[in-house]
Amino acid sequence: MKKLALFITSIFIAIISFAQGIVKEKQIIKSQILNKDVHFSIYLPSDYNSSERAYPVTYLLHGYGDADDGWIQFGEVNRLADEAIASGKIPPMIIVTPDGFQSFYINSGDGKTKYEDFFVKELIPYIEKNFKVKSERRFRAIAGLSMGGYGSLILSLKHPDLFVAAAPLSAAVWSDNDIMNLDKGMYNTLFGKSMGDNLVGKDRLTPNYLENSPFNYIQNKSKEELSKVRYWIDCGDDDFLTVGNALLHIELVKKNVPHEFRMRDGAHNWTYWRTGIIDALSFIGDSFHQK
Repeated sequence: MKKLALFITSIFIAIISFAQGIVKEKQIIKSQILNKDVHFSIYLPSDYNSSERAYPVTYLLHGYGDADDGWIQFGEVNRLADEAIASGKIPPMIIVTPDGFQSFYINSGDGKTKYEDFFVKELIPYIEKNFKVKSERRFRAIAGLSMGGYGSLILSLKHPDLFVAAAPLSAAVWSDNDIMNLDKGMYNTLFGKSMGDNLVGKDRLTPNYLENSPFNYIQNKSKEELSKVRYWIDCGDDDFLTVGNALLHIELVKKNVPHEFRMRDGAHNWTYWRTGIIDALSFIGDSFHQK
């Protein structure tokens, strides 16, 4: 009987260990603000359909040139989350990956693409209405890579009432001087739509730029305001965004804002993000835990 019990137990453990979450790609939300359909992909924990509980949620933002399914297809976040949940490294959570186009997740300077408004006023309410999501701020977080790292950073700085934690990975952040001296072609490619085409020098520091500058927010907010959100900042030592992320860390240190800063060996690629996302989600999961 003991051998049979051990055998059954081992089978049960194996089943639990390899339980796979549910992935729904290319879901559609009809946005009135953006006046078009917007895709999102969503990861649901393996017990989602059998459980009566509601789950905490992390909005995970893709980088420039990717789409809503990038984190699943290239980042393998569903597989990594399955393993981390099974081992207890992260709590069961819902992960939403919306299509951010090339918006940088903000309202464009010309007012034509109000992505921030869509995210706050349509996407979050839609997810909370249609999925078993805990709707309190203490169970909502945001993370992302590159353009999405910037998006997770600026949205959490502008809306600390919405997020308990933010985990920008390889965030696309530059100082004012870097923006002013950025190559014209690269500036137009990255910021033309959101900030204004063909601007040079100080003309690039438009009101819309300052409204969406993480450095501007950090420098002008109090320590108490900035400490409302728990921050995990991670960028590779060979990344072209290393300096901007290091400066971000320094500005937070100057304000004595508690945060976690990691600079691991690596560059601006999926290998780096795949090996870092679970530590970021673990940090977020700790923010969901009740003390």
